[in-house]
Amino acid sequence: MATAKAAKPNVKQPAFEVYQDGPKDFKFRLKAANGEVIATSKSYTTKANAKNAIDLVREYAKYADFKDATVAE
Repeated sequence: MATAKAAKPNVKQPAFEVYQDGPKDFKFRLKAANGEVIATSKSYTTKANAKNAIDLVREYAKYADFKDATVAE
């Protein structure tokens, strides 16, 4: 007898989104699960470069320290 699979809840995940902001102007933004934009990139001349930057952010963010630039060291 087969068991019924439970339906997965429709839960949004945070996501990187690449978009075009001009003829040769590609950017990415990071959206929270609620759809709010929480980070936006600089401009890149190709979509491939923007996607590569996303990969770098994913890789390096896990090692990043927090520095408060509003406070003198």
